[in-house]
Amino acid sequence: MTVTQTTMEDRLSGLRAWQREAFEEYFRRQPRDFLAVATPGAGKTTFALTLASELLQRHAVRAITIVCPTEHLKKQWAEAAARFGIAIDPDFKNGQGALGRQYIGVAVTYAQVAAHPMLHRNRTEARKTLVIFDEVHHAGDALSWGDAVRESFDPATRRLSLTGTPFRSDINPIPFVDYVQDGAGVRRCSWDYSYGYAPALEDGVVRPVIFMAYSGEMRWRTRAGDELAARLGEPLTQDALSQAWRAALDPKGDWIKKVLQAADRRLTEVRKTHPDAGGLVIASDHENARAYSRILRQITGKGATVVLSDDPTASKKISRFAAGDDRWMVAVRMVSEGVDVPRLMVGVYATSTSTPLFFAQAIGRFVRVRKRGEVASVFLPSVPTLLEYAGEMERERDHVLDKTPSDDEYPEEDLLREANKKKDSPDAGEELPFETMESAAEFDRALYDGLEYGGGAAGSSEEEDFLGLPGLLEPDQVSQLLRKRKADIRASELKAKARRESEPEEESGPTHEVLAELRRELSGLVGAWHHRTGKPHGVIHNELRRACGGAPGAPEAPCLGRRAEIVTDRSNRANTSQDRVGFDFVVLCHSYSP
Repeated sequence: MTVTQTTMEDRLSGLRAWQREAFEEYFRRQPRDFLAVATPGAGKTTFALTLASELLQRHAVRAITIVCPTEHLKKQWAEAAARFGIAIDPDFKNGQGALGRQYIGVAVTYAQVAAHPMLHRNRTEARKTLVIFDEVHHAGDALSWGDAVRESFDPATRRLSLTGTPFRSDINPIPFVDYVQDGAGVRRCSWDYSYGYAPALEDGVVRPVIFMAYSGEMRWRTRAGDELAARLGEPLTQDALSQAWRAALDPKGDWIKKVLQAADRRLTEVRKTHPDAGGLVIASDHENARAYSRILRQITGKGATVVLSDDPTASKKISRFAAGDDRWMVAVRMVSEGVDVPRLMVGVYATSTSTPLFFAQAIGRFVRVRKRGEVASVFLPSVPTLLEYAGEMERERDHVLDKTPSDDEYPEEDLLREANKKKDSPDAGEELPFETMESAAEFDRALYDGLEYGGGAAGSSEEEDFLGLPGLLEPDQVSQLLRKRKADIRASELKAKARRESEPEEESGPTHEVLAELRRELSGLVGAWHHRTGKPHGVIHNELRRACGGAPGAPEAPCLGRRAEIVTDRSNRANTSQDRVGFDFVVLCHSYSP
């Protein structure tokens, strides 16, 4: 098979600035191993195939092997390679032996390599081969996988590793990736070229993302007959949080229904300027995915495309959805990484998976830009871990080897296997059995560019304002619009406060309404302090409890009110910006007697 002859200038034409820069860096050094880290949606595939085409033209390599995480991505790579005149076989099987003469290379999965490493080693040794590792962190999903990848491709002439998330939740080393000790003696992965979300957003290469967080009251009953309740969005123990989170995602409750309704309203607004814009719901398991599809049918009158990992037609379904204009797709992890559906502009994070790697991969499905001015919206539960990830979209992470994973960090491959299990009853396996009795959704806050805005009940004017944001805005326009809205709200609050102080004191409303209002006020202020100091929400709440009193669970109204009063009083006197709270929280707490 011969490669279509083109000039290097032809091959470089149309590349984004970062792709050309990475290309030039590669050929300046021409290393055997090269790790390129680029935020999801930036165009890693185009960069890799441009580089592969150049290496083939220079006869530096004679064959190409592309290793990727899923079967669907094999086909996606083969289709992209065909546009470069490179014939890749995505259907190559370990048992077939020789590659057809019409192909110059193959696309295989990491699991396929692990099943027969010597076969792939022999293929690599037979010809000068370029190996492209797509999402290379998957090569460390298991020690056996890493060993197989090393054995298979150690003889390769060139190796190009790509990833949008150069970190893992475990300490398995990634093959062919260098680790360098920092000043503290900790080994961190070292890359040859990096292009993060922040510069990509500035260049208009990716979309800005607005996160819409929803809280609410949850109530459930265990098989033992115990009734438990918690409010999502408030400090909870790990067990209570996981169960409240599960109750929120339960398709039999109202929380997920209201969030899906809100997400569909947002999609309707976006489709006014982008008629083919689509939405994606990322579900925890097969059962919930099918149930969410039924809810979307009730909301929209049309069914959603359901993509399950054990469905042999999954790749075709994704391709049809990508090329069509249907509103919604529901998937179980299948579309969490690498899958290219640029028209996805609204997402619902309806899974309890909370590793930073999976969150980054999932959000990466919504940032692929088609033209400047597109804005993505992602709806998620008001869970501290997710809010922290959402507020740190621009922070670069790296893979650290010399650490012990915490109890809630597991290898992503284990999570994938767990998600792919069929759960025909709510009590499958060893999960804590419970029945969701009630789950109510309230709009908690919007997050954008590390800042928090708003907060109010579901269906409130605040929520509607965010759902109605124009679907065509530049990143700086989003910031200006949100800042102006925040300033207007603050001005209205000050006027209302002045009015209340000048009028005779009226009888307060019902206790539950007073509590709800105080909770919202305190939540917003604590969120602002979190972004100022980096302290977790739970730690801030605990410091306030020590200073002001209150029970660890649901605080009483006077204590809650005193906390909001303390934070508000000091922030009013020291806040010099609408976006950052400027007050010394520790001094503040101790300056008031409990």
